[in-house]
Order: sequence, then C-alpha cells, then structure tokens
Amino acid sequence: MKHANIAFFVPHLGCPNRCSFCDQKRISGSVFPPSPEQVSKTCEEAEQRLKGRNFPAEIAFFGGSFTAVDPVLMESLLKAAYPFVKNGSFDGIRISTRPDAVDPPVLALLKKYGVTTIELGAQSMDDRVLLKNGRGHTAKDVECASRLIRGSGFALGLQMMIGLPGETWASCQETAVKIAALKPDCVRLYPALVVEGTDLARWYRQGSYVPLTVEQAADSAAWLLRFFEDRKIAVIRIGLHAEKSLEKSCIAGPIHPAFGEMVYSRTWRNRLLDRLEKSGSKEKVWKIFVRPEMLSKAVGQKRENIRWLAAMGYEVEILPDPSMPAEDPFWIKEVKHCI
Repeated sequence: MKHANIAFFVPHLGCPNRCSFCDQKRISGSVFPPSPEQVSKTCEEAEQRLKGRNFPAEIAFFGGSFTAVDPVLMESLLKAAYPFVKNGSFDGIRISTRPDAVDPPVLALLKKYGVTTIELGAQSMDDRVLLKNGRGHTAKDVECASRLIRGSGFALGLQMMIGLPGETWASCQETAVKIAALKPDCVRLYPALVVEGTDLARWYRQGSYVPLTVEQAADSAAWLLRFFEDRKIAVIRIGLHAEKSLEKSCIAGPIHPAFGEMVYSRTWRNRLLDRLEKSGSKEKVWKIFVRPEMLSKAVGQKRENIRWLAAMGYEVEILPDPSMPAEDPFWIKEVKHCI
C-alpha cells in the first residue's frame, strides 16, 4: 500500500555518542534542524498536495535522536506538527530515536502531541558489536524501550544494520531472531556504508574494516527480508535513500541505486526455487503465476531471476494473474514438454 512521509531531519542533535558509521549531516544533507515555522509551512504545503488521498500519510522526524534533543526544541517541533494531525490532514507523527532515550515521561509527551509510531535504532542485538561501534547502549536497552513503547500504545519500528565491524553472519541472524521476538510492527534494513568523516572511513583506510560487497549485502538482506516476512513483520525500507550528499560522501560499501529492488528480486527467486524443489516433480518446465503487482519482483531486473532459475535447471515463464489471493503471492503450474 502506498504511504507518504513528510520527513524532517534533525541531524546529530541529542546523540550522546558518535557511532562508527554515522555522519548524519553528510547522510541526510541537513546541517541544521528545521525550525517550527519550517515544519508548519512544509506541512501546510503537503496538506494541500495530499488532499483527497486514499492512503496513509504521516509527519516524520528522522535522524539524530529525537527524544534526546533539547526538550524545548523537541516540544516546539511537535507543537508545530500536531495541528495537522488534530485536524485529520495526517494520520500521526513518526519519530526515530535511541533505545536509551525512552522513558515514561517522554512517551507521555509524545502521546500528547499525536505521535503514533516510534522507531528505535537498534542496529544490532549483539552487545560486542554495539560496543565496538560506539552505540552507547545495549541490547537490553532495546528490549526495555520496545516493551515501554508497545505498552504505551505506540506502533514500534526497529532498525537493523547489516555488515557492521565485529558482526558475523551468525550474529546477524541472531539479531534478526531477537528483533522478531520483540514483535515490532515494522523493520528497516540498512547495509553499513563507509561515509567520509566517520570511524568506519578511518578503519577502512587502515585496512582493519572490509565492508560487504553489494552482492554480499543483497544476499544477506534477502535472507532477512524473507525471515521477517515469514513472521508477518513488515520491512518498510531496505537501504538508505540515494541522496546526492550520501553518494558524494560514501567512499566504500554496498551502495547501489536500486538496492531495495535487488533484494526483493533475490527474495523472490529464493522462494520460487524452494517451491519448485519441494514440488517433487521431475518436470523442468513451469508456468509461474503471480499477482500483477509482484510481476517485476518475480521476474527480476533485466529478467535475472528467469536466467538464474534456468541455471538451476528450471525453465520458467512468469505470468500475472489478477485472481491470485493476497495471502498466496504465487502458484506454480507444471507444463510438460510437447514432442
């Protein structure tokens, strides 16, 4: 379903730590936080643009750690946004913050001003990885904050980073298991990128950190996407937005303009191969029917999934079928050779 975020970035403000991978100013292109007047004006313009919408829309404060900024600034930004939630122009306010910057008084304030979703930058649930990367919080902090958020009636989002220094594939999978156990409403997956001016950039140049390749990151994210989808946890973002400032400052790592599409495509081909192999049939020619909106993901970029399945010994044709139910994204019909 389509969804609109009117996003404001609050770079670095409130962060007590400098994480190994983070330079929010370079990543977001923002140097100063928005003023309440800017928030109000932008929301007014979006209000007119989105009139008559039939899809959800939220006001969002991303970057930095929103609940750790100066309380006066935080409340002024919320006050500027809240009237547009109160009058029904937007469905709520979404914020992102640190796991160790959440407590009952802060949650009460957020509730007062129409915040509906809180995303936590968990990044990893391995304390060794968190410590090595200067996160300044523990996995226990993520668990405690998540329980507080859910218990206060907010929707919970958790953000996970792939390929951080100190992470292994086993610890990455364990992070996914622990995140799923917290029952978030949504998850974001980000590959670690080497951005100029960060500790990662220094470690990369020293040779002590080797980032994931695009292929490695895509394969890992595809496994994670399927893991969360199988548990009915929505993955609402894969990879960072391709901002010009990020493209200029990223010196290494798995940056790709269509990273999300690449990951979805790989998830589909893995699911298709599983279905074909579990069929028990010795036939190698198949017709695969999918919901029309899933066709491009199933086929893959430049038909890469068709070629990949052919290399695995399966000749397939993937076709749209508008009658497919939402709970069953594809079904497979055996097609015999005609000789």
